[in-house]
Amino acid sequence: MHSSPIPAATVSNLSKLYGSFAALKRVTCDFPAGGFHVLLGPNGAGKSTLLRVLAGLITPTSGTVQTMGSEPHAARARMAYMSHAPMLYEELSAMENLRYFSRLQNPGANCDCTGSPEMALRAVGLDPTITRPVSEFSQGMRQRVSMARALVADPELLLLDEPFSNMDVGGAKELVQLLLDFRTWPLPGGAQRTVIVTTHQFELVAQAADQVVTMRNGSIVASETQAGATAA
Repeated sequence: MHSSPIPAATVSNLSKLYGSFAALKRVTCDFPAGGFHVLLGPNGAGKSTLLRVLAGLITPTSGTVQTMGSEPHAARARMAYMSHAPMLYEELSAMENLRYFSRLQNPGANCDCTGSPEMALRAVGLDPTITRPVSEFSQGMRQRVSMARALVADPELLLLDEPFSNMDVGGAKELVQLLLDFRTWPLPGGAQRTVIVTTHQFELVAQAADQVVTMRNGSIVASETQAGATAA
């Protein structure tokens, strides 16, 4: 009898309090490995807080969380997080930004030779030879650079907070296809890549979603696991 694969992420009775305000209220959910998981809900529903807990950026008040079978801090090298804000150095070019972040993640690597920053930029539809600073980019282009910054880490688990904001419909659809392709990129040992994304633009990901989790007021109010399911 084969054992079930370890989920990409799992939370149990998870709560996060800020004073008397509960950003998360006893949230329990599994995110199976290899899936395209979508978090839906209005502003203040708890989506971004849950994503940041999974990324190990904030500590829950109570409950448990694991990413790929470990505490989030122990799994950080295997995942990448893209925040709603681009979080880029405005005075640097796109390539300079990616090389800098690559060296932070892999201080012993010679990133000028690996080519991964160039490939990441090409993957998101940007020319890596553009030398002008990010400050001169459109909002959509900055969003693409931010996505490339996450991809250059070659993560097993990709956590994305509103990645399609500030993008036109055509560009957003291209990134959805990129995320679907990303899940097929090979990993050692046959491991599966997983995407967890928050978005207000469900129509962009409806056909791609393997799991749709709807949140309101810090709680999960619906979960659908059928691909393309509409949220409650």
